Amino acid sequence: MANGTIAFDTLTTSGQIDGTARSIDTDYLLMGTNKAWVNHDQATVNDSFNVGSVTDNGTGDYGTNFSNNMANANYAAGGLGVHDGGSYTRIQTYDHDDPFTTSQGTINMQDVGGSQGDAEPACTIFVGELA
Repeated sequence: MANGTIAFDTLTTSGQIDGTARSIDTDYLLMGTNKAWVNHDQATVNDSFNVGSVTDNGTGDYGTNFSNNMANANYAAGGLGVHDGGSYTRIQTYDHDDPFTTSQGTINMQDVGGSQGDAEPACTIFVGELA
């Protein structure tokens, strides 16, 4: 079976759901969508997309290892987590001591007071350009 290439700049739909035709520039599809996401309990990955593994670097400190690298280290990440079956929610922040690389996004889990802690589960998304 041969593989081929389809090249186009704009994707257009006939609007069969609501009758309104729409189109989108393919740059939005390449640049404006999640390139990786993960739901994990410490280093145990529950489900993911474009994530090979999660490294547990210590309490509330996780490295998300991408299956396919990002184009550069200037991508965005966000997420949240829950601790002790929902007793309190954690927020995720960028780790300035261990910055993003093209192959790994390192995230710290912190409560609203800034204390680091583990989350079960933690959920993270990454948006940017793939290599």
